[in-house]
Amino acid sequence: MKIIMLGAPGAGKGTQAEMIMEKYDLPHISTGDIFRANIKAGTELGVKAKAYIDKGQLVPDSLTIDLVMDRISQPDCNGGYILDGFPRTIPQAESLSAALRSRGDSLDYAINVHVPDEKIVTRMSGRRACPGCGHTYHVVYAAPHEEGICDKCGSALYLRDDDAPETVKKRLAVYHNQTQPLIEYYCGKKILRTVDGTKDLEEVFQDITNILGA
Repeated sequence: MKIIMLGAPGAGKGTQAEMIMEKYDLPHISTGDIFRANIKAGTELGVKAKAYIDKGQLVPDSLTIDLVMDRISQPDCNGGYILDGFPRTIPQAESLSAALRSRGDSLDYAINVHVPDEKIVTRMSGRRACPGCGHTYHVVYAAPHEEGICDKCGSALYLRDDDAPETVKKRLAVYHNQTQPLIEYYCGKKILRTVDGTKDLEEVFQDITNILGA
């Protein structure tokens, strides 16, 4: 079972991907993890990727595809995998489809976790992080026992720059411009399935398992 996760930043697709990984025993793959693993191991692809990253440049799509294809060729992916955060654009999706097709392969599902923008802004701007232990909270959904104080280490919580409302809105604008077209792309491939990400975590996961099969 080969799955790609789609959804705006803050929609919860990463959390759902982790839950899918646990239930179906599939590797959860992100390009960030692939880059880090190859760079740490000093592979030929990792050395090439590091050269771009060290210059503050984006890793070219062609190299990213090579890295992804190398990762999903590993034995632990024989039964399938979950791609999270890639592809992000139509050209990347087309390159991935072509690379998979060249080896007689294809994706089975594109799971789109849909949450309206206004709810994402509320969700993310309510997050609070602990600078001491790294634990995260939410002022509405997972509040600390004492307002503004970490339950675990007693440090003062703060709002990360990435979670500030204006930053979230900018990230959503980039998503709608670059990544949302993937929804139409995978709809055309007849593999898109959309779930309501505003539901409770377990309800969203149940909807996904209904799609994938128990």
